[in-house]
Amino acid sequence: MFQSVSELVTEANQVGSIAEVMIQLECQTTRMPRHEVIKKMEQQLSVMENAAKKGTAGVTSATGLTGGDATKLEAYLAKGNFLSGETILIAVQNAIATNEVNAAMGLICATPTAGSAGVVPGVLFAAKDRLDLDRDAMVRFLFVAGAFGLVIANNASISGAEGGCQAEIGSASAIASAALVDAAGGTPEMCSAAIAMVLKNMMGLICDPVAGLVEVPCVKRNALGASQAMISADMALAGITSVIPTDEVIEAMYKVGRQMPSIFKETAEGGLADTPTGREIKMRIFGQSV
Repeated sequence: MFQSVSELVTEANQVGSIAEVMIQLECQTTRMPRHEVIKKMEQQLSVMENAAKKGTAGVTSATGLTGGDATKLEAYLAKGNFLSGETILIAVQNAIATNEVNAAMGLICATPTAGSAGVVPGVLFAAKDRLDLDRDAMVRFLFVAGAFGLVIANNASISGAEGGCQAEIGSASAIASAALVDAAGGTPEMCSAAIAMVLKNMMGLICDPVAGLVEVPCVKRNALGASQAMISADMALAGITSVIPTDEVIEAMYKVGRQMPSIFKETAEGGLADTPTGREIKMRIFGQSV
């Protein structure tokens, strides 16, 4: 089994693709036949599709803090008078939609966590249109994301409570970017570069959920994470590389997470959660005793 990004890249070049490396690993660890492993991933894809569709149609969380923004962005896109690229905005729309469904207690696929569940599907569904991906290619996209996610989880963290939001949205954005590079025909080395560029630019991102809820600023961070993933993918595909090797970037992220004060790691004691409005929202939802 690969323990690092460099090992994953080496194995991928030997067997032909990152997705194949991950499929083989899943077969070995779960003892399921290949077709069952792929079928299970297809089921995850279906959950992602349904969540994005439901969120775009419009949902609202029980607190009323989030909901409806994916619908607004869809209407904005339809007007055609937007400033950034259409593909990026489609990714952002679907990322928001997915996390609005999560906030509304709907069914989502944690990729790699519930709080960061919008980034990978957001990027994937934008790539589907832009790259004309068929069903098999979309499933491969998810296996590639999973392979890199496994490395990050084993060598750093994907938990906001342990490593801050850099570990959640940062990891989600990184694996989405790598999978996008692969889907666009990039090499495993380019996928690795995309991982490094995303993590470097999201390093130090704190986890500061207002009132301790996975709503504010989580939903919008998924949106911006999706855009980061797409820009970093383009940079990697252009041949831009990271001066700091990817595995060292992951190690640095881990160290930053360890050094980050607890108030910035999902405790809702710092950052946006500790603003006057953040405290007022907490009081309104939970009352004086919290």
